[in-house]
Amino acid sequence: MNEKTAKSVSKFLSLVLRHSPETISLKLDENGWADVEELIEKCSKNGNSLDMELLEYVVENNDKKRFTFNEDKTKIRASQGHSISVELNLAETEPLEYLYHGTVGKFLDSIKREGLQKMSRQHVHLSKDRETATNVGSRRGIPQILTVRSGEMFKDGFKFYLSENNVWLTDQVPAKYIEF
Repeated sequence: MNEKTAKSVSKFLSLVLRHSPETISLKLDENGWADVEELIEKCSKNGNSLDMELLEYVVENNDKKRFTFNEDKTKIRASQGHSISVELNLAETEPLEYLYHGTVGKFLDSIKREGLQKMSRQHVHLSKDRETATNVGSRRGIPQILTVRSGEMFKDGFKFYLSENNVWLTDQVPAKYIEF
């Protein structure tokens, strides 16, 4: 499988399954699921050649496990990271004592004032280890890794969820729980 093609398909799937399904007139249900046949058909009609073999390859080999099939592979959805309203039906989960967030220096002043905000996404994304947070932060420049006292937050009543691809999600992280 051509990795360049797989990466291009993955980016396009992120667009239509996480942010803008209307780009190809795709319908997602309230839980973010799309019909696989409809997705393949509408992608192909819009100049993004896709078949089941390529789709399975992208889902199985995406390094961040961004996408998941239902049990019989008739539906697909993004695991997390939506900027559109979907209900992922994730169970509230007690987090690790510390979680991490990768960012870049230009956002630090704002984070020190306002904490971590979900902005256009449904949740703030946190990582279980510094390495993952470093990879996330390095997408925009030199990474700055923040340590979140998530265990303390949980004890104080904040809710946490663990996505299917092991990204920790919460609604916000006030600055008082962040070690800079």
